[in-house]
Amino acid sequence: MNWTELLTDELEYLYRVTDALFEVAEDEALDWKPATGENWMTMGQLLMHTATSNGPGFRGFVTGDWGMPDGMSLEDMEPGEMLPPAEKMSSVESVAQARKLLAEDADQAFEMLQSVSEEDLADRELAAPWHPDETFALGRHLLHSIRHTMQHKGQLFYYLKLQGKPVNTGHLWGM
Repeated sequence: MNWTELLTDELEYLYRVTDALFEVAEDEALDWKPATGENWMTMGQLLMHTATSNGPGFRGFVTGDWGMPDGMSLEDMEPGEMLPPAEKMSSVESVAQARKLLAEDADQAFEMLQSVSEEDLADRELAAPWHPDETFALGRHLLHSIRHTMQHKGQLFYYLKLQGKPVNTGHLWGM
């Protein structure tokens, strides 16, 4: 298997299972977050973050365009701006919006993946803006992006469990 096949398979699986979990979420619970601890995203923030976590990152790694406003670069950002606390994160207004954003994210991620060669995925070394001293092959960065979203898919599963939704291991793994 090559990078393109691996990343395509992982993305297809991720978006299918994540969308099925999004279907279980309810608009009435968008402000919900765990009662104990701190710096938790609300359900709406988690849906927003999960629904938009691959496409822009794939675009950034593939093209160098990280979607920054004109005249601003990632180098201009403070560390806390790259990884803001939960209360500063955006939220969706509805589950329908989250599902639409997830579909758009999938389109963008697949478009970016299809725009690069297998050689670039295997051999083009670059650093992530948030970790400029460590380089990886482009394919590995994209795989890390998918793993990041998988982690939030698991977080969503537990949010739903804590809300008493009828989800089980099959929902988490798309069975």
